[in-house]
Amino acid sequence: MLKLENVTHVYPNGTKALDNVTLEIPKGMFGLLGPNGAGKSTLMRTVATLQTPTQGSIHFGDLDILAEPEKLRETLGYLPQDFGVYPRVSAYAMLEHMTVLKGIANKADRKLTVETLLNQTNLWDVRNKAIAGFSGGMRQRFGIAQALIGNPELIIVDEPTAGLDPEERNRFLNLLAAIGENVVIILSTHIVEDVADLCPKAAVIAQGKIRLEGAPNELMANVAGKVWAKTIMRDELDEYKAKYDVISTRLFAGELIIHIHNENDPANGFVQVDGGLEDVYFSTLAATRRSDIAA
Repeated sequence: MLKLENVTHVYPNGTKALDNVTLEIPKGMFGLLGPNGAGKSTLMRTVATLQTPTQGSIHFGDLDILAEPEKLRETLGYLPQDFGVYPRVSAYAMLEHMTVLKGIANKADRKLTVETLLNQTNLWDVRNKAIAGFSGGMRQRFGIAQALIGNPELIIVDEPTAGLDPEERNRFLNLLAAIGENVVIILSTHIVEDVADLCPKAAVIAQGKIRLEGAPNELMANVAGKVWAKTIMRDELDEYKAKYDVISTRLFAGELIIHIHNENDPANGFVQVDGGLEDVYFSTLAATRRSDIAA
């Protein structure tokens, strides 16, 4: 289990990117949801020992990773939001080079590791192709291949499906799901559907604070019977925002569908709908914005 207690990070310019983050993350897939600028990448970099928090503690099992970061790196797989490779090098050669950096000294062991990972990530047929010619999804699968070197027990993936087409996204998520049965995987994303599809537990982070956490089904139960939808004209949106707690808007066939959060039937043409994880997420962000304005 990964355990974070009161983790705070303040950058030199005074920006508080993390504010007393406390989380317990068990084996399996854990979703960290948040908008851009919420603190997700700062938290992932901190757990990955790439930066030291201003205060707080982080333990992985019995290991204090702030005191002994090099020991965590021995069992860590990390796929950052952006990662660089030598573009003209083949996938096979690049992955073999990374196994050397990971400390796999025996040539036979390196060969077995590289070939196993290329097959596992469905890249065997393009193993001799330069990474420069890879599609976005192929690059992400190569990224997870390098993150899996050395059989890590903790894997961090930061915004892994951003920019992928639906087919590549599904292939990548299926790969993560297969890996995530026996290790801790943190999936950091702003795409609600990724978390709803894969993660037994999740948390919402906004403005550096954990605003909500739990099993997606439990979180969705909290908004059951409280989400209402209506199709309106686009120029009516401001009027409805003034009257109701609008948590999300979506264009469909040229019309605007709004979801509102309301304890009781608001009438006025609204229809009750099943609240999904997206409604939980957007209502949490809306509540955060309101509390900040009130403060």
